[in-house]
Amino acid sequence: MRKIEIEIDSGSGFCFGVTTAIKKAEEVLSSVLQTPPLQGRSGGVSSSPTTHHPSPILHCLGDIVHNSKEVERLHECGLVTINHEQLAELHDAKVLLRAHGEPPSTYEIARRNNIEIIDATCPVVLQLQRRIKRQYDSSPEAQIVIFGKNGHAEVLGLVGQTDGHAVVVENLNDVKQLDFSRDIYLYSQTTKNLDEFHEIIAFIQSHIAPEATFRSFDTICRHVANRMPAIAAFAERHDLILFVSGRKSSNGRVLFNECLRCNPNSHHIESPAEINLAWLDGVRTIGICGATSTPKWLMEQCRDYILARIND
Repeated sequence: MRKIEIEIDSGSGFCFGVTTAIKKAEEVLSSVLQTPPLQGRSGGVSSSPTTHHPSPILHCLGDIVHNSKEVERLHECGLVTINHEQLAELHDAKVLLRAHGEPPSTYEIARRNNIEIIDATCPVVLQLQRRIKRQYDSSPEAQIVIFGKNGHAEVLGLVGQTDGHAVVVENLNDVKQLDFSRDIYLYSQTTKNLDEFHEIIAFIQSHIAPEATFRSFDTICRHVANRMPAIAAFAERHDLILFVSGRKSSNGRVLFNECLRCNPNSHHIESPAEINLAWLDGVRTIGICGATSTPKWLMEQCRDYILARIND
C-alpha cells in the first residue's frame, strides 16, 4: 500500500455570496416541504441529499452556482433552474435570484407576473449595482466602463443599472476603443483579476484627454482577489493538483490557470469520475482545491475516491 498525503485547500469553496444563496434556497425548500432544515452541503457537510422532489417548489433564475453537481443536488430537492424567457411566462410563483444579481428589468417582470422574489444577490454585488446606478443617474453623458466578461450574469446586472449604456471591456484591446476625450468612470466585475484591472487603469490614465475626467473604483471582491496568491502557494507545495470546478465558472478558469502556472502537474476536473489514476504515479502529495463556486463536499468526494483506490 502506497502512502500519499492529500490536502484539501481550506481557503477553497463557496464564497459568502454563494453560501448565502444556497442557504436561502434550502430554507425555502424545507419550509415548503414542511421538513426539518435540509442538511445542506453549503456549509461543507458531506452528506447525501435527504429529500427528493420531482416537481418545482422553487425556481432559480439561472444556475444557482456554476457547479453542475451542486445544481443537481438542489434540483433533487425541488429547485428548478429557469432562464429569462421562462421567467417572462411564469406567474404566481417563487423565484430565487442568485448571488450574481439581476438588472432592474427582472424585478419589473416579477412585479407584473405576481412572482415572489427571494433575493440572494451578494451584498458586494448589490453595493456595486447601487454605485453604478448613482453614477449613471448623476452623469448620464459620461462613459460608465465595466471591466468584466461580456454576457456574464453579474455584468448583465451591472449594465442594466445604466439602461444598457455601460461599456464592457474584457481586455486592453477593448479599452483602446474608448473615447478618451470624454469622462470615464471605471468599475470592475467583482471576480476579475486585480492586476489586470490595474493595467487597464494605467492605460486609461496615460491616454485620457486633459479636459476629461477619469475615475476608477476598485470593486473587486477581496475574498476572490486574495484567492490568487493563496492558491498559488498551495499549488507550489504539492506534487499533483486536482482543481475541482464547473467549467462554466469564470472564477474557476482564472484560479485553475494560476494553479497551472505554479504547478504544471495540475488538472481541472468537475467530479471524481474524471480523475485519472495514472496521474498518481510517483506522486507523494496531492492538493485538492477549487473555485468560489465549488462545494466542499465535492472536494471531499475526490479525496475519498482516491483514498478508496490507493488503499485497495
